[in-house]
Amino acid sequence: MVLRTGEEYVNAIRHRNKVEIYVMGKEVKDVTEHPFLKPSVLAFKATYDAAHEEDSKSLGRAWSSFINEDVNRFTHIHRSPEDLAAKVKLLRKISHKTGACFQRCVGWDALNTIYVTSRLMAERGKKEYYERFVEYLKYVQKNDIALAGAMTDVKGVRTLRPNEQPHAYLRVTQVTKDGIYVSGAKANITGIAASEEIIVMPTRAMGEKDKDFAVAFSIPLDTESIKVIIGRQVNDGRRLEEGEIDGLPYRTNHEGLVIFDNVFVPMERVFMLGDWQMSGILVEIFSSYHRQGYGGCKSGLGDVIIGAAYNLAKQIGVEKAPHIQNKLNEMVLLNENMYGSGIAASLDAVKLCEDGCWWVNPMFANVTKQLVTRFPYEITKFSTDIAGGIIGTAPSEWDLKNPKLKPYIEKYLQGMMDYSTEDRLRMVRLLENIGFSVAFLIESVHGAGSPEAQRIAINRVYDYEYAEKIAKYLSQIEKRIEFKENAEPWRSTDTEKLANNGGQK
Repeated sequence: MVLRTGEEYVNAIRHRNKVEIYVMGKEVKDVTEHPFLKPSVLAFKATYDAAHEEDSKSLGRAWSSFINEDVNRFTHIHRSPEDLAAKVKLLRKISHKTGACFQRCVGWDALNTIYVTSRLMAERGKKEYYERFVEYLKYVQKNDIALAGAMTDVKGVRTLRPNEQPHAYLRVTQVTKDGIYVSGAKANITGIAASEEIIVMPTRAMGEKDKDFAVAFSIPLDTESIKVIIGRQVNDGRRLEEGEIDGLPYRTNHEGLVIFDNVFVPMERVFMLGDWQMSGILVEIFSSYHRQGYGGCKSGLGDVIIGAAYNLAKQIGVEKAPHIQNKLNEMVLLNENMYGSGIAASLDAVKLCEDGCWWVNPMFANVTKQLVTRFPYEITKFSTDIAGGIIGTAPSEWDLKNPKLKPYIEKYLQGMMDYSTEDRLRMVRLLENIGFSVAFLIESVHGAGSPEAQRIAINRVYDYEYAEKIAKYLSQIEKRIEFKENAEPWRSTDTEKLANNGGQK
């Protein structure tokens, strides 16, 4: 199979027999047809279509040395800085086609994280995890599996460790010769109902007393004793109205609470078991991978918002006004900063093993995500300013379709004659649904860790003492300095230190 079409993916997830998926309190059997989840399936489908469409297949495919065939890039292990840059470009590209989070990135980042982590563990004597994972990777690539990544635990009281509140973190409850049993929950899991497999990872660095929580594994979503409760989003009720204006875009994303109620995981699917010393390294690897990717998907959604704001300015005849031009220019500046930082994190990548474990530059990855926590809100503010108050007060599509009301709405909401009132309402709804979405705002703050997590990472990497020595030397407080070879005043991360070669660039 290797390169599935979008339709093949949709057909593969149409029937589930074991997992329980709930939307607004009711169980859903076919996520491909349910009006609440179908838009998410269509967004996920776009990642498969991208590997076949002429404008995107050069980015959507990559050569796998594991199975010696082209694979969908969303199942690819990054083999170079150029691979990492292609990831960011692909995410921006697909955002243009979905207008939403297409939900496959977390599983992709989890795949690369387990590859690097298991490789580092193998180099220190624990080869079984790496051997298991490579076999799993081949399966994923050959079958073009739709993956979800599950890292975030519910956490409970943040000041308490996992062993002090075991139900707040997913944990191993029993180990047998054939596998393990796990219980707990993972929260805010993107695209979970549209996925085929879940890669589960620890959410934080663990201590020795927390070893039961230091577990990583993969498992089919359609497994006994897994329950998924889909979360609500802004304007999500519009999906149930079966309209075609107010609910735009009809590709969207979802998140869910995933409950593991004493679930059995075969041992060949276990990639970390009680290795608490490696849990922090795993989290560091994943978080930087995932933060780098935000430079692509959020700038892609930013492009959509910029285009919508520009069009609405044209519809009311103000697109050439200096203050409008300045706002559009500022939106572009903010958007390209997010994207450029993601590209920098890719091309200044870190090589963690000789045969091609490529990790992103952790400083630039964290800077990327820090920019993403801020700039989408600024971009949305400017777009709201340009669009006007109608973005929050426009009549519904059902009013427009009412023969009695339509003439009045068309008369009083008409702008430039090149555009119809319906054109204006469609663009207003597009801007509203994307600009105020979970994908562009909430996820930008809390996805891949909340803002404070990036600040902590940046503080760990930046060498303040070395920067101070430079300042003391230039101010002549100190007469001598030993300059580092690298231009950047950065420290090596724990992951780089753990790698054999110390993190060669």
